[in-house]
Amino acid sequence: MGNEKAVSKLRNIDAIRKMLDGTHKSQTKKTFGFNEEVSYVERKVGDVWTDSNGVEWEQRDGFKIKKGKLDSIRVELQMPECCPECNNPMTKRLDRKFWELEKRCLDCQVSFEHTLRIEGKFQEYERNKILKNAEAWLAQAEQEAKDIAAAFRNPLTFTNVDGTVEEWFGGMTGDEIAEKIENEFELFKENFINKLKA
Repeated sequence: MGNEKAVSKLRNIDAIRKMLDGTHKSQTKKTFGFNEEVSYVERKVGDVWTDSNGVEWEQRDGFKIKKGKLDSIRVELQMPECCPECNNPMTKRLDRKFWELEKRCLDCQVSFEHTLRIEGKFQEYERNKILKNAEAWLAQAEQEAKDIAAAFRNPLTFTNVDGTVEEWFGGMTGDEIAEKIENEFELFKENFINKLKA
């Protein structure tokens, strides 16, 4: 062991001498590469450019972002700082909700509905809104009813511990249950829409 320490110390001393002489392997190691001249371009907020790889970038306030395929959709969905109708800043808590629903601020929506009330057109506007909401809800419910009916068309099967397979049926076949669900939903939908239109 003592011999190993002595050899290690001699190697360290040798390495230090080479470093002082400038002949150590870390100092004489050759590396190869290329030096590409990089030019710095100062960008202003809103500048859009394409880099050498074909990626499009946009300069924002203090940072840059990579432009994507969905940017046009994001811009449509993003709430602007000012209302497009009145040009007032949209800073109220409910401005975001009314922007998503009506593409205007809360104050413009209140004024729009107030004008409809004065003109006597508000009830028709309200009825149309309720009808559109109901139709959207019914479309979703109809899809769920179809999914449930499809699940009943295929009987429930369970595998027991011993490997036997059981099929469970109610008092009706899967097709009968699915047909009943579809018919009942169609009847419900017609009655629901007729009550809203009345």
